[in-house]
Amino acid sequence: MKKIIPIFLLLAIIVTLYFICKSDEPNLEVQTIIYGNVDIREVNLAFRQAGRLEKVYREEGDDVKAGELLAELDDITFRNALSTASAEVDLAKAKLEELLAGYRDQEIDSARAEVKRAEAAVANADSSFKRQKKLISSGATSAINFDSATASKDEARASLAVARAQFSMLEEGIRSQTIDTARAQVKVAETQRDSAETAFKDVKLYASTDGVVDARIFEPGAMVNSSTPVLSIALRNPLYLRAYVSEPTLGSIKQGQKVTFTTDASPKIYHGHIGFISGVAEFTPKAVETTQLRSDLVYRVRIVVNDADKELNQGQPVTIALQPAESPDDK
Repeated sequence: MKKIIPIFLLLAIIVTLYFICKSDEPNLEVQTIIYGNVDIREVNLAFRQAGRLEKVYREEGDDVKAGELLAELDDITFRNALSTASAEVDLAKAKLEELLAGYRDQEIDSARAEVKRAEAAVANADSSFKRQKKLISSGATSAINFDSATASKDEARASLAVARAQFSMLEEGIRSQTIDTARAQVKVAETQRDSAETAFKDVKLYASTDGVVDARIFEPGAMVNSSTPVLSIALRNPLYLRAYVSEPTLGSIKQGQKVTFTTDASPKIYHGHIGFISGVAEFTPKAVETTQLRSDLVYRVRIVVNDADKELNQGQPVTIALQPAESPDDK
């Protein structure tokens, strides 16, 4: 019996020392585990013009840089349209320059001479008419001759009026309204040329951002409509996770909080941080729904991956461990 008591005392001392040592260790909180999926954003690249696809320069899985040429349409139709529009601009400008230059001296001199000729014709017609008028009263001429002299006189006077009006117009020069109209026609032609030039440039498809070709949708020779995606680019930097947390968990997480996660395909541990917490509740999505959670409301969380690699793929399930949030005393 005396031997048993020291053994109990020894065990009591060991247990006491264990708890003392345990109390000196940091008080680690239990990690919260949530589930989600890899969320890789994509950009579907399309031409703004319809046409026949002539070249595609990249394959699926290729890395691309922003501004890199990825595909081209056959440009013959757009090239011809641009040439026609440019010619229309040159024609409109030539007409405007002609109006601004005004009438040539030769044209004015010709109009002046035409007025003099018409005046002479009027004088001759008046003389003939007066003679026929005297003769008709004495019966020395016929009514037909008198009528002919009358018509010639009227015709000569009308021709003189036209000649004088033409000469006056040339002397005064081009009206300002006519010049304004010509200027407007130049602007219309230039706008049409700019539109044709834009359409010609749109036959080339460039990468809008860095990424990886996720899908090559059409091949050379295919006819594509405007706005129809030709290539799909996956945006892998940054790469995100999409997860959902229940309302009780919401109070224990915050923006910027660190996380680690793994996939079913690899034991590798990835790191990230919470980049966004939705303020709007929604029903549990089908992707994470269980029998118990079907009627629960959850909040969407977006996690930014810090060390993404090509092993992470769109929609891949992940298990996420939320690291304990730092308290103000820890900073």
